[in-house]
Amino acid sequence: MRKRGGRPVIAAGAGLLVAGLLVIAGGAALEVSGGVFGGLALFGAGMGLAEVAFNIEGAAVERTLGRPVLPVLHGCFSLGTVVGALLGMGLTAVRFPVGWHLAAVAVAVAAAAVWTVRAVPAGTGREDAASGGGVAAGGGGLRAQLAVWSDRRLVLIGLIVLAMAFAEGSANDWLPLLMVDGHGTSATAGSLTFMLFAVAMTTGRFAGGPLLVRYGPAAVVRASALVAAVGVALVVFSSSALLAGAAVVLWGLGASLGFPVTVSAAAGEGEGVRDASARVAAVSTAGYAAFLVGPPSLGFLADHVGLRAAMIVVLVLLGGAALITGALRRRTAPPVAEVPSPQSDLV
Repeated sequence: MRKRGGRPVIAAGAGLLVAGLLVIAGGAALEVSGGVFGGLALFGAGMGLAEVAFNIEGAAVERTLGRPVLPVLHGCFSLGTVVGALLGMGLTAVRFPVGWHLAAVAVAVAAAAVWTVRAVPAGTGREDAASGGGVAAGGGGLRAQLAVWSDRRLVLIGLIVLAMAFAEGSANDWLPLLMVDGHGTSATAGSLTFMLFAVAMTTGRFAGGPLLVRYGPAAVVRASALVAAVGVALVVFSSSALLAGAAVVLWGLGASLGFPVTVSAAAGEGEGVRDASARVAAVSTAGYAAFLVGPPSLGFLADHVGLRAAMIVVLVLLGGAALITGALRRRTAPPVAEVPSPQSDLV
């Protein structure tokens, strides 16, 4: 991003996504596990690359418009998840070959990327070597990326996004199995419960902008973490499968705003383009680390204590996040002393 700007990074990410989907489709059709693994690696790399660039672009749009935008952008991501899940369920029901399904999705993604990437400004996130500000003085590359973590406030924001992303990722990976094994529902009911979670996530993100304007990011994320914690607690401790299924709505609504709001808060404190981009990338990386490490960690723990008990970790992280949301309050600039004009001394 610092060298070339957002547009080529998003284009590269989209290209890796398309390549990954095609490789997965080929591997699935030929029943080659190595091909599927390689395709998933390409897909994951493309998704990570594009999403970090999207977040930086969204933060730049927020600074330009002066109002929340990232929740809606993440809402579009969640909406795509819902549409993709519905499409997948429908095609599975009619026994449509998974290889052709993924190939068709790859074509659709490629067409959408060609159509939309041209509208992305070329220079977002790019800063000339001669320009100053932020981490520029700290050098480029890895050193510049690590320099932003010297800010204690950014560390707290990173912990918040890690906890909220952990709550989201644990539902994405384990919620259907949690309902089936933990509450004895059917596989279909478990899938529908996940669909309910995804719809709640989408709704929360599209509705979050006005709440942020009215109450501010600290209050909104604190309330979100507590709402998600109530939902997780009901899913874990309730003996009623029906109540647990309904509580998934609270889980989804609560987890919906954590990632976009923390990214926005990190960008809002940047001193210049480069610093804001580095902070967004750092916080986004913390969130994606939770997505990557969280679900396998829960799976390992579930092997020893059961999946419902393992979800208590999510509950603890959400409670911790609620306690440190004060880090999301914007810093207030010190008052500027008035300098008397020369004419005032002559009066």
